[in-house]
Amino acid sequence: MSTAVPEPEPRDPKAALIFDDPLDRQSSDDTDSGWGERSEGDSTADLKRFLDEKPPHHL
Repeated sequence: MSTAVPEPEPRDPKAALIFDDPLDRQSSDDTDSGWGERSEGDSTADLKRFLDEKPPHHL
């Protein structure tokens, strides 16, 4: 008599531990979009915004 051993169910592999340096990667704070800046723009509008937002001690 032969006893049939059921095949084990496939399991999800565990997430691998990653020991790289997180400071080697660019974060969203390192980009203009991470700070809410527009990627496309008009240089005239940029100059107007710069002049409107210029601190008083830069007059």
